[in-house]
Amino acid sequence: MSHAALKRALAAVDQNQSEFARRVGCSQQIVSYWMRKRVSIAPEYAIAAERATGVPRHELRPDLYPAEPV
Repeated sequence: MSHAALKRALAAVDQNQSEFARRVGCSQQIVSYWMRKRVSIAPEYAIAAERATGVPRHELRPDLYPAEPV
């Protein structure tokens, strides 16, 4: 589930929503909303989140970035 991936991405910055927001270029309030409502990260932040945390974009947004076949 992509919400679980978002939780892992936040763990990469010690659960600091403000730091996560700064790294991906959004507001802390948006991050709080995603967590509170248990929704996926907005599409425009998936690649930045991958770069900032190492959590793959296909886990953050599997609907937009399907996993590459092995």
